[in-house]
Amino acid sequence: MTGADIQFYLAIFFRRTPYIAVIFFTAVALSIVAALLMPRVYRSTAKILVEAPVIPAEMVKPTVPTNSLDQLLIVQQQITTRANLVELAKQLELYRGKALPPADDIVKDMSSRLVFDQQLLGLGAAAVFSVAFEADTPTLAAKGANQLASLILLTNQRQRTGRAGDTLEFFDAEVTRLGNELNTAESELLKFKTEKRSSLPESLGFRRQQQENQQLRLTSLEREAADLLTRRSVLVDTFTATGQTTTGAVAPKQQVLADLNKALADQLAIFSETSPNIIRLRARIASLQAEAAPIAGPNADRVTGIGPRSGIELQLADIDKRLRGIEAERSKISNEITLITQSIDATPATETSLNSLERERANIQTQYDAAIARRADASLGEQVETRSNGGRLTLLEEATPPETPLKPKRRLIVAFGAAAGIALSVLFVALLEFLNRTIRRPKELATLLQSQPLAVIPYIERSQDAGLLRRGIKSAFSGLKFG
Repeated sequence: MTGADIQFYLAIFFRRTPYIAVIFFTAVALSIVAALLMPRVYRSTAKILVEAPVIPAEMVKPTVPTNSLDQLLIVQQQITTRANLVELAKQLELYRGKALPPADDIVKDMSSRLVFDQQLLGLGAAAVFSVAFEADTPTLAAKGANQLASLILLTNQRQRTGRAGDTLEFFDAEVTRLGNELNTAESELLKFKTEKRSSLPESLGFRRQQQENQQLRLTSLEREAADLLTRRSVLVDTFTATGQTTTGAVAPKQQVLADLNKALADQLAIFSETSPNIIRLRARIASLQAEAAPIAGPNADRVTGIGPRSGIELQLADIDKRLRGIEAERSKISNEITLITQSIDATPATETSLNSLERERANIQTQYDAAIARRADASLGEQVETRSNGGRLTLLEEATPPETPLKPKRRLIVAFGAAAGIALSVLFVALLEFLNRTIRRPKELATLLQSQPLAVIPYIERSQDAGLLRRGIKSAFSGLKFG
């Protein structure tokens, strides 16, 4: 850009100064009027301190899992719901003396008035959360901010204690439910053991030993019965051949006593003194000894009056009686062995059902113990939240009525209006110059003629020959154009 161009643009600027001045001062005046007419808005701020838990989480597990700052953000979302904003507007009487706007407009207006901000004081340290409210008057702004802060503190405390109480109530119900299930399981287990007591797995070893003992006893009885049958046959054959027995009247009983003593010795090698078999053998021996005592000695025939035939009959009767006793005992032992065998065969099925019942009871017991422990943790957590020993919120600074309005920024508005006036005036002048097609510089003339003129005579307008000069210039231009 040359000096001639600068002079040309300066000439344009000075020539268009009236337009620029009008536009500039008009814009400034409008901005001043707008700044004066815009309503004042005051903002008041209350600060809330988010403190760390007093009791470490390692000592008492918190019932509320999220930290206080997260809880604060949750509370912020809760208090900015539609219903809460409408209720807050009614409490603050924002539209007193005015027609109450629709609920949607109230929500939009209240949302635009609320300002939330948070500031961390350090890693792992406390944080400061500020809540601000904008209103037309300083008092209303402070009242709104304090109302919001109180609502946040109350909602947070109520939420934490409520959640802790709900957790404790849940585990109380869970402990009661599991306790009832545990009692039911134990009752079913006891009933099953009572019904299946003969086939329980814990007595399987005893029943097998008992089965073995009964088998041995049955074998012993069969051997004794065989011996008695042999003796009876010998007695009958001897009496048939000789007509007398080989012994006196007491010989058969003495022989039986000898056999019983021998059997007793054999049984003592297997059973103990308290065994029922041993007790029965000793009772049998004592009975025979008592019967044989009165007829013993050389005068036995005279005392009893029983001859040789009576002696054989007595011996045979005694053997038959013993055989009947052995048969009855064998039948009883066989029934016992059958019952024991059935119980042993039923033991695997009983053990399977018993294991299922015990496993179910053990599972319920584990859940019950876990519920008891969690209920204890929930009880401690509730006490912590009730006493505000967990992460808590405290009002650090109440909101006070501001001394200066937040907006409008009148100086900024006027400055913006002045800048807008300058910009508009420059644009207006540029538009006028763009629409003006008059040739005013040698450069424009050279561009129009496609050749460089020898000289340029500036246009000087005087009052007496203004019209003549203007016509002469036009004629010269016309001559140059068509010459």
